[in-house]
Amino acid sequence: MKRLPAFFYAFPSGRESVRGCIKSLDRADRKIVGEDIKDVEFSWPIGMPLCRPFGNGLWEVRSNLAGGRIARVLFCVRSGQMILLHAFVKKTQRTPAADLVLAIKRMKELA
Repeated sequence: MKRLPAFFYAFPSGRESVRGCIKSLDRADRKIVGEDIKDVEFSWPIGMPLCRPFGNGLWEVRSNLAGGRIARVLFCVRSGQMILLHAFVKKTQRTPAADLVLAIKRMKELA
């Protein structure tokens, strides 16, 4: 039984950018990210190395992709649901500020 079912953040138009980002990955990478999200759904609350808090209710799912690449899915928890706010493949050690700002903006829109 899922402890924290995942849902995609959707724009008023119905577009789900996180779903699109994940679908743009190749099959093997999609599987890794999907399994990591599933692990959070079934094992919540869970910590490092799979899940890390950013504070103020923002969390990240940490996925290690093929070729040493790293993917992140930023999410928040609302009403017992995991809301997937933003996803990206990291190109630097630190999480880019623009990605954090975008996720926080979307999180505030939910309130």
